[in-house]
Amino acid sequence: MGLQDFTVSLLSPMVLAFILGIIATLVKSDLKFPEELYMALTIYLLVAIGLKGGYKLSISSVSEFWKPSIAAVVICVLIPIWSYWILHKWGKFDVPNAAAIAAHYGSVSAVTFAEAVAFHDNLKAALLEQNPTLTDSALAAMGATYEGFMPSILTIMEVPGILVALFIARTSKMSLAAANSEPLYEEENAKVGAVLRELLSGKSSLLLIGCLVIGVLAGKRGWEQVAPLFDTPFRGVLTLFLLEAGLVAGRRLADLKKVGGFLIGFGLIMPILHAVLGILLGKLAGLSLGGATLLGVLSASASYIAAPAAMRVALPEASPTYFLTASLAVTFPFNIVIGLPLYRIIARIIYGA
Repeated sequence: MGLQDFTVSLLSPMVLAFILGIIATLVKSDLKFPEELYMALTIYLLVAIGLKGGYKLSISSVSEFWKPSIAAVVICVLIPIWSYWILHKWGKFDVPNAAAIAAHYGSVSAVTFAEAVAFHDNLKAALLEQNPTLTDSALAAMGATYEGFMPSILTIMEVPGILVALFIARTSKMSLAAANSEPLYEEENAKVGAVLRELLSGKSSLLLIGCLVIGVLAGKRGWEQVAPLFDTPFRGVLTLFLLEAGLVAGRRLADLKKVGGFLIGFGLIMPILHAVLGILLGKLAGLSLGGATLLGVLSASASYIAAPAAMRVALPEASPTYFLTASLAVTFPFNIVIGLPLYRIIARIIYGA
């Protein structure tokens, strides 16, 4: 089953398109997406995830949802705390850069989640092709299905980790300012409000939260009206987006020399540890094998949409070379190509499946 997981992942059109994007950059191809198309693809994916997640949430009971929600919040609080400590104490990053990187890992990647959903759908199709008699319960036991409200968990996990990392940075900077008798308090208070506005009004949070609410209110009937646009074509649009993501990640590969071995190691090792945390808490929260795997994927992912926007406002002195290279050129490719099947294998071991 482990080999099949990697085969299903690596041979999916989405992952192959991502690899093609990286290759196109390395061979200096003139392949380029218009900025408007990239934005349109991003908006489509966020709207589709939000609407379907809202519909699934509308048919889920509170008893199913509340424990995973608490687990998600706990993860978002813990990850930026120890990420900041590791980066600041061991990696010797200054306060702004350590906090900015921690914020990216404390938040989540909607695109990584979307690819994880596609991976599970492909795995389910492969299993049914091998054995068409498999029941829903058998597929769930094999981790090929997951709870429908998981997109709602994605929405919950996008903002808290960023706020925790910024709180750490704020308290650290204010302590230094107080020690040096510098008047930093009013400036930092003003930034907190600006960051909250950026997080709540930014396209990522606004579309995920707004469309989640629309999906809940519209319910099954509403989802069926828009499903022909936001369900069936989803994987095709995701393939195009990951082709562009591969181009962007490929352009960031040159920055790997600048960030150093410590940050590269951090971007490869911490996602695995975070995935284990997410899977364990998912199991404690009563999630199925597939649902816990998705929670592990979310925990392992790093934001590259919401977090960079917040950093521009809150920590302008932090270097994008560090936080964007770590999240986009190290962790994102690792998760897309290797992480998804690896986390499923880890989840199967934890669940004894």
